Amino acid sequence: MKERIMQAFVEEVKDKGIKFTMNDLAGRLGISKRTLYEHFSSKAEILEAIIELTIKEFDEKTEAIVQDSSLTLLEKIKAAIIVVPKYDEFYDLQILEEMKKYYPSQWEKMNNSLYEWEALKKLLEQGIAEGLIKDQNIELLMRLVIDATNLTLDRRFIWENRITVEEAMNGIVNVLLFGMVAENAEP
Repeated sequence: MKERIMQAFVEEVKDKGIKFTMNDLAGRLGISKRTLYEHFSSKAEILEAIIELTIKEFDEKTEAIVQDSSLTLLEKIKAAIIVVPKYDEFYDLQILEEMKKYYPSQWEKMNNSLYEWEALKKLLEQGIAEGLIKDQNIELLMRLVIDATNLTLDRRFIWENRITVEEAMNGIVNVLLFGMVAENAEP
């Protein structure tokens, strides 16, 4: 039931923004407010649960990639960058702005998670050490990767250009890892 509530919460946010009521959420689920409150005491608690689940799932997916011995280092880096967590549609600039205004502590936790990527940093450092990645300032490299991937938070851009988040992520990774210049292009 908690999973159903969290999914309905995300749907409600997508439809109405973050300022809906627990009555709205109970109505969407076809349950009483009392039943809803048996599982979560507030919208903030549901939001917290979604953030926790998303961060945990993201970390688990990334760790599985890091531990996968069948992947090359470059494949691990690429796969780690394009990990898309559950409730990825919740990571939208407009929703994050509303969250910042009405749920600042939850927003701060989510925002911080968008900039913490220790597993990827270690993979990139390994790539630099092994000569696979050009020797560069790792903090600058991480900032470029994070800022580039966070472009997918602009769902209006995604929608207007008729691409999926996954397509955008793959495009970003290809440019970051392999550049923009065609191999046969003359300098």
